[in-house]
Amino acid sequence: MTATVLVVNSGSSSVKYQVVDAESQTRLAGGLVERIGEVGSPVPDHEAAVARLVDELREDGIDLPARGGILAVGHRVVHGGERFVEPTLIDDRVVDAIAELVPLAPLHNPGNLAGITALRRIRPDLPHVAVFDTAFHRDLPPYARAYAIPRGLARAHGIRRYGFHGTSFAWVSRVAAALLQRPLDDLALVLLHLGNGCSAAAVLGGRSVDTSMGLSPLEGLVMGTRSGDLDPAVVFHLHRQASLSYDEIEAVLTQESGLKGLAGDNDLRTVAAQAGDGDADSQLALDVACYRIRKYVGAYAAAMGRLDAVVLTGGIGENSAYVRLHALRGLELLGVAVDAVGNASPSRAARRISPDDATVQVLVVPTNEEMEIGLQTLAIVRGGSRNPAVS
Repeated sequence: MTATVLVVNSGSSSVKYQVVDAESQTRLAGGLVERIGEVGSPVPDHEAAVARLVDELREDGIDLPARGGILAVGHRVVHGGERFVEPTLIDDRVVDAIAELVPLAPLHNPGNLAGITALRRIRPDLPHVAVFDTAFHRDLPPYARAYAIPRGLARAHGIRRYGFHGTSFAWVSRVAAALLQRPLDDLALVLLHLGNGCSAAAVLGGRSVDTSMGLSPLEGLVMGTRSGDLDPAVVFHLHRQASLSYDEIEAVLTQESGLKGLAGDNDLRTVAAQAGDGDADSQLALDVACYRIRKYVGAYAAAMGRLDAVVLTGGIGENSAYVRLHALRGLELLGVAVDAVGNASPSRAARRISPDDATVQVLVVPTNEEMEIGLQTLAIVRGGSRNPAVS
C-alpha cells in the first residue's frame, strides 16, 4: 500500500505543500503559493491557490485529481481547542467544529479551513486528516494551563493556555532523544522553536508540561511581528490614551510589534545587520528577544526540577549562531553552555553545540513539520478513524 501523503499548510495568504512518503520519510515534491488575495495578485482566493497547487504537482508528475497515487491529505490546523487533542479524520461535522474555534485563532483557522474545503472538493474520495498544533500540549497540567481569571468566564469561553508549534515539537523531541541516545520518556527538555513565530516548551518524559504560547500564538517570546508577553493593561491604555479600537490594537500587537516594532524589520538577519552597523534600536531588539528566551529556559528548568538538554529549532534556532549564543549566555549555573566552534558551524544536520563536559546538552535540530504531519496522517489512515467531534 502506498504511504504517499499530500501535506498542506494553508494560511491566510499562502498555501505551502509537500508530497511525502511517510513510510520512508522522504520528500517527493513541494512548493508554495503566495500572495493569496493581495492587490494585483494572480491568486485571488484559496480556490485559485489550490488550483495552482494542482498544476505545480502535475509538473512534478503527480496528477492529484486522478484516482490513485495519493493515500491521504494531511492538513495543518493551528487551533483545536479542547475538543481536538489528536489527529482527526475530517468530515463535515469536523469542519463545522473547526469553524467554531475561529474566535480562538482568527488569524489562522480561517485559512486552514479554506484549504481543507478546496482540497476536499478536488479529492472527496481521499481521507483528509486534520493535525492540530495545539494537540501536543494536551497534557498540560491544570496549574500550567489555567489563567487566574473567574473560572466561570474562562470555562464559558474556552480561555486557557493551549500552546502551539506542536508538530515541530513532536518531531524535534524524538530526534533529540535519538541524538542523545536516551529514551524520550527519560528526558527533561526545553524546546525552543524560533522563527518568525517563536515559542518554548518544557517537555518532561515526552509530555508538554508548560509552554510559552497561550490562548493564542501571541503570548510568550518576542517574535517577528508579535509582541509576546505583555501587561494586559497596555491594551486598555492604548484604547483610552491613543484612541485605538480593539481591532487596531490587535493589529499592532500581532502585525507591528516584536522585532518589527523595536527595530523596524521582522527579519532577524536584517535586524542583526543593522545592529552590526551600530543601530541602537536593532541591538535593543536582539537583547530583548534573547533575554526573553533566557528567562523561559531558566523558568522551565525550575518547573521541571531538572534539565537534560536545550533544543533549538526553526529558521532562527537552526541558523542564527548569534541568537543561540546570546540567548543561552548566563545560564551556566544550570549547566548550560555553548561551544563557540560548534555553534559557528554551518552544518544543516542535527547536532550538539555544547562542550563535551557540559552537564546539560545544547542541541540544534532541524524541524520537519510537514513530515510529522505526514506521519500522523498515515497513522490515522492505517490505524482507523479518530473523530472526537462525533464520538
